[in-house]
Amino acid sequence: MRNRGIELGVGIFMLVGILSLAMLAISVSGLTLAKQEGAYKIYARFENAGGLTARSKVTMSGVAIGKVTNITIDRQKLMALVEMEINADVDYLTSDSSASILTAGLLGEKYVGITTGAADDEILKEGDFIEDTQSSLVLEELIGKFLFNQASE
Repeated sequence: MRNRGIELGVGIFMLVGILSLAMLAISVSGLTLAKQEGAYKIYARFENAGGLTARSKVTMSGVAIGKVTNITIDRQKLMALVEMEINADVDYLTSDSSASILTAGLLGEKYVGITTGAADDEILKEGDFIEDTQSSLVLEELIGKFLFNQASE
């Protein structure tokens, strides 16, 4: 009977440990189990969205205001079309805002940084586009340009 109690205790301890690790993994990865209520979607086209993934952060002045929900190709303009879900309480993005793909940290995590414009009074709504964009910086392209410049000298 004593062995059974020890086995039951170890089993419960293992179950609690596995559940704790799962919750930690969900928390660290930025995933949420609940659906975002009261968010609106806006879009931006980029020449190169290299490294940007769905669920990447959308920030303004370093504060997370939403997330990237989808990245596809715009077949008419042949550019990366990024769909972003912005929190409903962020209702002050003007139509002359700009979006840039930026890199966070040493590991190179990509995210979208939005800078609001100052000249326009029109606010972005559901389905609107951010026209002023700056694409991701691709290290391979920079190295290629540097090497070709060195070779031509």
